[in-house]
Amino acid sequence: MFIPTTKKECEKLGWKQLDIILVTGDCYIDSPLVGVSVIGHCLINAGFRVGIIGQPSLDSADDITRLGEPTLFWGVTGGCIDSMVANRTASGKPRRTDDYTPGGVNNKRPDRAVIAYSNLIRTHFKNCAPIVLGGLEASLRRIAHYDYTSNKIRKSILLDSKADYLLYSMADKSVVELARHLKDGLACNTIRGLCYVSKTAPADGIALPDFDTVQSDNTAFSSMFATFYHNNDPITAKVIYQKQDTRFLVQNPPPLTFTQRELDEVHGFEYMRDAHPYYLQNGSVKALDTIRFSILTHRGCYGECSFCSIAVHQGRTVRSRSKHSILQEVKEITKHPLFRGNIMDVGGPTANMYGFECVKKLTKGACENKSCLFPEVCPTMEIDHAKQIDLLNDIKRVPGVKRVFVTSGIRYDMILADQKNGIRYLQTLIRNHISGQLKIAPEHSSPLVLDKMGKPGIGTLYKFRELFNKFTEKDGKKQFLSYYFIAAHPGCRLEDMKQLKSVCTKELKYTPEQVQLFTPTPSTRSTMMYCTNTDPFTGNNVFVEKSSVGRQRQMEHLLHVPGFLTDENNFGKHHDAKRSDAKRSDAKRGDTKRGDTKRGDTKRGDTKHRDTKREFNTRPSSRKQGRRGKING
Repeated sequence: MFIPTTKKECEKLGWKQLDIILVTGDCYIDSPLVGVSVIGHCLINAGFRVGIIGQPSLDSADDITRLGEPTLFWGVTGGCIDSMVANRTASGKPRRTDDYTPGGVNNKRPDRAVIAYSNLIRTHFKNCAPIVLGGLEASLRRIAHYDYTSNKIRKSILLDSKADYLLYSMADKSVVELARHLKDGLACNTIRGLCYVSKTAPADGIALPDFDTVQSDNTAFSSMFATFYHNNDPITAKVIYQKQDTRFLVQNPPPLTFTQRELDEVHGFEYMRDAHPYYLQNGSVKALDTIRFSILTHRGCYGECSFCSIAVHQGRTVRSRSKHSILQEVKEITKHPLFRGNIMDVGGPTANMYGFECVKKLTKGACENKSCLFPEVCPTMEIDHAKQIDLLNDIKRVPGVKRVFVTSGIRYDMILADQKNGIRYLQTLIRNHISGQLKIAPEHSSPLVLDKMGKPGIGTLYKFRELFNKFTEKDGKKQFLSYYFIAAHPGCRLEDMKQLKSVCTKELKYTPEQVQLFTPTPSTRSTMMYCTNTDPFTGNNVFVEKSSVGRQRQMEHLLHVPGFLTDENNFGKHHDAKRSDAKRSDAKRGDTKRGDTKRGDTKRGDTKHRDTKREFNTRPSSRKQGRRGKING
């Protein structure tokens, strides 16, 4: 069922007053891929009366007061995407469109939505119930952070919003625990995944450099970030705290990673897979084209790309759903009146991380000074695509399903590292699960830039491309690779973009038509490099192109088409260039979700793929910001 968004719906349920009201910067979409929806269903399942208000007007009391005041708390989220990323391009221009707003015009979500909605609540409800922040925007801004729009270091959003609590990461469990504590009148300060403000420093915990110091000292800011980053694993994390003005921002360790049973339960709720009719009267919601019939198979990502926020939001530990749970969801999808046989995506933050995880990580936590995949795949990470192959085959057999696509990003280095089933997985994708093109994200070709990004070397791409072309030709398919690239990432100079241009034209035979202009988003390693000109983990100096002219020049250099590729006859002869990313579906629109590009504005930012699929939970789409958003995190 839809969670109530009007007083009339509450009356039909016999609810005179709600326990919790969730306020979001998106319109209300009831989907397992939208965080505020998942959080609402988790709370209702736990016995609480919940309502949702999407995109309330700041100019009147009508929206924010229509459900009355909750007995326990207000939950506030900016939506599936950080509002500053949703509203502005990498060059600071206003975005014209919004996929989560009915009608598509970007005129409903305020800048700094979490702060704006918190102020709105206090304006119309004096001595109001506690305000609890959640979702991607709150999660990534929970500590002192660099804000690209204002070009300054800001305090925790918990202090700036004057809210009472902040739930970070995937908050499905912690939000229910918080609701129970508030209902029973218990202290909340021990709940995992909770940030709160205290007049005194906690007795146990790690002290971060105070806010006044990190504002003026880049070395202290880098040290603060490194400690913060390394305290995001549920098994090893400690309480950390930071003095901000006369008070202390305290962060408890993150929530324990979901078990498979718990993850299955969350996806077993009855979701409508549509926007609430109250909002649809204002127009269609474009995000539904992507997420309505998509399947989330797992949470978390151990890729640790430097520009990606998933590590500090969803975490580095992957938890997969059971095959039974996923197949049950597919069967429910086939009953939907709008379903025409196509499952649009089976994946997660990274599609091919389903079904396996490092045993050491599950028992002892993620390694502090070692990445699972970079600079090469860790030998203790026993990559095996067998379970995902079996899952895709079983989904195809469900009555009513015609096609099953994998459109989440894949790590091609993991395919090459899987000696047992990597080739079989690639062949399965080529034969059955891509529609004309497979999008991959090498991001760059320069060894120095790739090192700063935490991405594999260009040689890995060449090996994968050779295999892809080989099996595509063998199967008689007219399919191709398209590539995501980033310009002006820390460490990248114009000379590096010239080298990348040469690689595209001479080696890949590919003409880029979409290039992301690096967008610094809060709480990522790349953003720290951008702000401080220093790698926070190594202390080494990093070149950063900060001028708008220089950043734009890097992007435009890669997009310039050489003369020999402009000839129509020659163009068709280049293997990967027959079609490119911008030549299909919505890529020609002025606004897409991939960052600043020559084609227009996108929201690919610093996240990986589309974090549209989670929010009070949020999963990270800037590219990895958000593939999914949620008050869970």
